[in-house]
Amino acid sequence: MQENHENSEPRLLQKRMIPIAKPLIGEEEKKAVLSVLDSDIIAEGPKVKEFEERFARYIGVKHAVATSSGTTALHVALLACGIKAGDEVITTPFTFIATANSILYCNAKPIFADIEEDTFNLDPEKIEEKITKKTKAILPVHLYGHPCDMDEIMKIAGDNKLAVIEDACQAHGATYNNKKVGSFGTGVFSFYPTKNMTTAEGGMLTTNDEKIAESCRLLRAHGSRARYHHEILGYNYRMTDIAAAIGLCQLKKLDQFNKKRIENANYLTNKIKSIEGIVTPSVKNNCVHVFHQYTVRVKNNKRDTVIEKLKENNIGFGVYYPVPIHKQDLYTRLGYKDKLPVAEKISGEVLSLPIHPAVTRNDLDKIVSAISETQ
Repeated sequence: MQENHENSEPRLLQKRMIPIAKPLIGEEEKKAVLSVLDSDIIAEGPKVKEFEERFARYIGVKHAVATSSGTTALHVALLACGIKAGDEVITTPFTFIATANSILYCNAKPIFADIEEDTFNLDPEKIEEKITKKTKAILPVHLYGHPCDMDEIMKIAGDNKLAVIEDACQAHGATYNNKKVGSFGTGVFSFYPTKNMTTAEGGMLTTNDEKIAESCRLLRAHGSRARYHHEILGYNYRMTDIAAAIGLCQLKKLDQFNKKRIENANYLTNKIKSIEGIVTPSVKNNCVHVFHQYTVRVKNNKRDTVIEKLKENNIGFGVYYPVPIHKQDLYTRLGYKDKLPVAEKISGEVLSLPIHPAVTRNDLDKIVSAISETQ
């Protein structure tokens, strides 16, 4: 946010900004990083291995494989599941573009199915009509931290012999029927600074399939099991011990971070659910939503009005995502002409509000007051 230097108040007197996201890095993370720096092993080493083992236990799977980002984890997961040139992968148009781009990286084709209006997730009822002889996988996204309908998705996948790659990059710790997301198919997580936990940058794959895990390990390290011996075409997608040291500290705090997000989300919902034109987030009974983003719908073309009021009050916000993937320039140039009415409507209404663990009760009341002023 730019300052008006001619009319700005002294810095100490300016209104405090409530950011839409804030990584919470404490003394534990700082000491852990310094310990790695002092060890002289700063690239992939013992901390990465320890992080993988602890993350696998947390998700409830046999294997976890760390990578340099959520995007590289998606790419590796698809390759490990056998996705290749000419294959089709069914996914959502309403997510960050990395989900679909990772399919393109494999020279495969993203096939977009429409979303549910209440959860914003891939609609299982729209999947089967998209299946062809070329379909090899389904890539659902647990958007904003709300789990997809995994019973239905896994049934469709099983009936059609399709792989399932779960994009859980926004859903660390979320559960569906008391089972953590990322444990149904091959799971993918991101540790970007805005996520529910961070390693500054990084990713993780989770799986119960030993062959997929071994393939992921080869793919992230130039196709090498032993130094200077290369079995397949691979990439340099490795995580550093510096990042893993941060991740180990953050993983210990994740449940508490999520608890605070849920408390803040519930408080905000109770305060604004009666405001005309605001549709608060839906949470299905068999799900634990971890609120990577607290996303409302603003109806009646009033989103810009609400945004202006948030700006006036120094309240951060986000529009995730203003343009569905099938409408992005890259995809229209590739020939995509899909009509996906729910995703297209929702993209014009969504607005995310701050509820991360650093948000205070006073901050939440300020958000409520700002939104109420738009009535």
